[in-house]
This record gives sequence, structure tokens and C-alpha cells, in this order.
Amino acid sequence: MKKTMITASIIGAAVGFNAYAYTVYSSDESALDIGGRIEPRFNVSDANEVNANGTANGNSSFKDMSRARLHFAGETSVNDSVSVFGFYEAEMTTEDSEIDNRYMFAGFDTNFGAFSYGKQDSSQVILTNVTDIMETFGGSAADIVVGNQDKLENNFVYMVETPVGVTVTLNYVAADEKDNDSAGGSIYYESPIGLDIGAGYVSGDQRTGTGLASVEVDQYDVALSYTFNDFYIGALYVAGEVDNVDIDGYEIALAYNINDYVFRYVFNYRDSDNASHDVDYNAIEGVYNVTDNFVGYAGYEFNRLDGKQNDDQLQAGVRYTF
Repeated sequence: MKKTMITASIIGAAVGFNAYAYTVYSSDESALDIGGRIEPRFNVSDANEVNANGTANGNSSFKDMSRARLHFAGETSVNDSVSVFGFYEAEMTTEDSEIDNRYMFAGFDTNFGAFSYGKQDSSQVILTNVTDIMETFGGSAADIVVGNQDKLENNFVYMVETPVGVTVTLNYVAADEKDNDSAGGSIYYESPIGLDIGAGYVSGDQRTGTGLASVEVDQYDVALSYTFNDFYIGALYVAGEVDNVDIDGYEIALAYNINDYVFRYVFNYRDSDNASHDVDYNAIEGVYNVTDNFVGYAGYEFNRLDGKQNDDQLQAGVRYTF
């Protein structure tokens, strides 16, 4: 069967824009896709030699970051107006043998929107994806609060896409820990001329560490992007409060395609009275699409914060997608 528009959007957001999948079963009522990636990659930076607080950790400046992912996506039609769907994605790295359950959710799609529950993205990710476009760096300033992030456990999501290009997403995270819930919503408009705009808000309680008391948090997001032929520009503004500390920031992303090559640039900035929230760097990246499902890439981050833990970074790799 052909996936409905909303289900395809939900699953597509989880596996990435350039997702490649193999349909192992398809009928008029059901479909099952399997896909994934194999991605050897590495990072070179003096920041790898120290912990987050700047103390030496005994490691070298070279760090392997290779990973592999496998996902399953299925959908079954119940009747002409309702279908059910499920998605699971796991990741393994060379650093350890444990499997990371990146996504695990299921739900049903109707004429009035899609409802799902599990480990999945918040309602704000449709906005933060506007500037989170790189293979290597970026997306560092977007999430002031945890409830703004992707891959949130215990997450209830409702999404509806209208015929005029407007997508409305609502979510509620019922955390296992007491006083750690969050709720948010967003609206995103994709225009027929390549100009997209969206805004969102999330609020709730957030624990600042294991065993620590929770604090009140909230965040606003405003996103804008424009696509013209092979050129893309995206901008994201964020502002919020964590335990009465005001934080704001922004991200800018540029991309240009030339045949099989993609060149990208991002600027990430976030500022507050608490330096632990600060982000300030530029990054560039080049990507070569060898085939539709095999790419090579390299990126460099120019970090403008002080401290060895904020040293510049070089990251490169190849990715085979199936």
C-alpha cells in the first residue's frame, strides 16, 4: 500500500531527508519497509583530549565516531479513513556494543490527523530541522529546554497536515520522573514559492540533574526558510527561560548544490547569564554524492568560545544508505 501523507511525514522526519528503504512486503492493505545506514566517520580535535570541564581524560585528539542504523517502518489500512503504523530505529557504534533505541513509536492515521505514542520527536523539531542540515555539525543552539528536543521518550504526538500547506503538531511528554513533564505545539507553513515559516512553544518542568529538584522551563521557536533552485537558506530564533535564567540564540544555515556536490554553512549562537548554556561557532561542510545512496563528506567547526573543550573540530566520513 502507499503510505498516507501524514504517516510518511512522521516516519520521514525520523529517518532523515535522504532516507533509502527497501520494501520487503506490500499489498493493498499493508506495507513493510526496512532501511538503515552504515557510516564510518571520525573527529579530530584537541577537545577530545579533555572532559567537558576542561580536565584531561587521557584520550588523543583523534576520535572514531562510526555508527550503523537499522529501521523498520510499517503501515496497515483499517478502512478507507483509518490506518495504523509503527516505526523502530536502532543504532550501534564502534564505541560500545550496546544498542541505542533511537525511535520506537506507533499510532493511527485518520482524516483528522495522526496520533502516536512512544519515543519520537517533539512538536518543535519540524522548526529546528530548518537549520539542522549538516552531516557533521550544527543544531547546537536550538534546544534550550529538553522538551524541545528530538527522540523524547513517553511522548504523545498529534499531527495534522492541511491541503493549504499548514502543518500543526502538538505533543505531551509524560516523563517517568516526577515533575519532569513538558508540552508543546507548533505551526508550520510550506508555501508554493519556496518560502516556509513556522513558530512554536514548549513549557513544563525539567530536572537539572539526577536526584535534583525540577525547575520551570519554557521556550519559543521561530523558523524561516527559502529555497530557490539549488540554493537554500534557513534561520531559527529561540528564546526561553530555565530556572529564571533568560536564554536566547539563533541559527543560520546556507546550502548550495552543484551537480553531485553540496556545500553548506551554519552559524550557531546562544547566550545567557549562565555560561553553561553558551554556544558560538561557524561551520562549513562539503558533501559529494557518489551515488543516490553513498556519500562522502567533511566539515570543519570554528569554535569561538574559550577553553580546550571548545577547540575547533574536523569531522569526516562516508555513509552507505539502504
